[in-house]
Amino acid sequence: MPQFYITTSIAYVNGAPHLGHALEITQADAIARFHRQAGDDVFFLTGTDEHGAKIARAAEAAGITPRELTDKNSQVFRALKEALTLSWDDFIRTSDVARHWPNVVSVWNKLVEAGDIYKKTYTGLYCVGHEAFVTEKDLVDGICRDHNAAPEVIEEENYFFRLSKYADEVKHRIESGELRIIPHGRAKEIINFINQGMEDISFSRPRKDLSWGVPVPQDDTQTIYVWCDALVNYLFPQGRWPADIHCIGKDILRFHALYWPAMLLSAQMPLPKALFVHGHITAEGQKMSKTLGNVVDPFELVKKYGADAVRYYLLREIPPTDDGDFSVARFEARYTADLVNGLGNFAARVTALAVRAGVTAAIAPEDAVVEAITRARAAVRVKMGGYALHEAVAGVWDLITFANQYMNEKKPWDKEVAEADKNIAIGNGLALLTALADLLAPFLPNTAAKIKAGETGMLFPRIT
Repeated sequence: MPQFYITTSIAYVNGAPHLGHALEITQADAIARFHRQAGDDVFFLTGTDEHGAKIARAAEAAGITPRELTDKNSQVFRALKEALTLSWDDFIRTSDVARHWPNVVSVWNKLVEAGDIYKKTYTGLYCVGHEAFVTEKDLVDGICRDHNAAPEVIEEENYFFRLSKYADEVKHRIESGELRIIPHGRAKEIINFINQGMEDISFSRPRKDLSWGVPVPQDDTQTIYVWCDALVNYLFPQGRWPADIHCIGKDILRFHALYWPAMLLSAQMPLPKALFVHGHITAEGQKMSKTLGNVVDPFELVKKYGADAVRYYLLREIPPTDDGDFSVARFEARYTADLVNGLGNFAARVTALAVRAGVTAAIAPEDAVVEAITRARAAVRVKMGGYALHEAVAGVWDLITFANQYMNEKKPWDKEVAEADKNIAIGNGLALLTALADLLAPFLPNTAAKIKAGETGMLFPRIT
């Protein structure tokens, strides 16, 4: 049985989950479920990133310890599993001393053994939002464009990692396709960045300034910096590395496509096989912001519309590798047209007709029905192979459109249609519904389960 190891990035727990977190984890879940369905031995890892200055400052502002803050917020991220019907196999926390810290120390020691960790005094621009030192070229008029704040000028003695030593080899691995980056435009982006010239990067902070984190081995005056801490979470599952795919957001591309491969090369470990890079979600055309009060809460969406409706919007409406927008009007239009009137109407109608007529299955589905099902399965398989999730879901809906058109043409509810023809049509409708349940399983798992159980009376209630 082929192994398939998939990860998301680990969510930073200085705040609550938003729709962007829901997008990434739902995309990864659909991919994981698709591979399980194909018979692969899947391991799906997610978790939370819990160290760093932002956590320490947020905890201080709340009047609690970093441990109390991360324990509380990590549980909220865990709650996404039930809310969105996610199927991850494990959830790793970077504050887990028993499960995570030993791997961090092991990787650090490998970098030291390779001669790629050294200490020096450094003066630089530190962006708390990024938890990273930045350069002038990362700023616009002295302001970080991502966090709309000026970085702090910091002078301190840190350990550095020889990123410059491995930049060309990382570039070669990307260009050769050994490290596949999806979409290809993101690969070009990171190659262009490397071509500008690479400097070594800070891999620690003084412990007097940052005590919340993993201590540097043999030097308790320093704390291991976020990149040699958070990225190592992917090594946690024994016997699974290298990852087949990391699902990440475009804002952390550099760290996954450059820093992480360089660390692995230094440690003489295999590189991940692929990075799947999604865009960002805006809300009603605007960037989500606490200040604007337009942050979309995935838990509230699920409470109002149901998990599968939220999953459907994220997977169908948001281009998987581009930016997308959340709009209540668009969400409700999709919900009514595609879920209520499209899938829900077909499932309820076919099931009711079958019960009334006593038909249980199609003895031999018509050629046109078999061809439509075969075409849909092939489309989903091809699109999922290229991680075009929205097109894969669209392929399922093409079959739903065909199914509704088929029933409208055959009219098995019409008294003027011969009984035998009615039963044939209903049987074919059941064959289509069975195929749809199978195709929907990676994307709308609750709905697929209900169809398989014959619970199709009200898959998606109308919005009132």
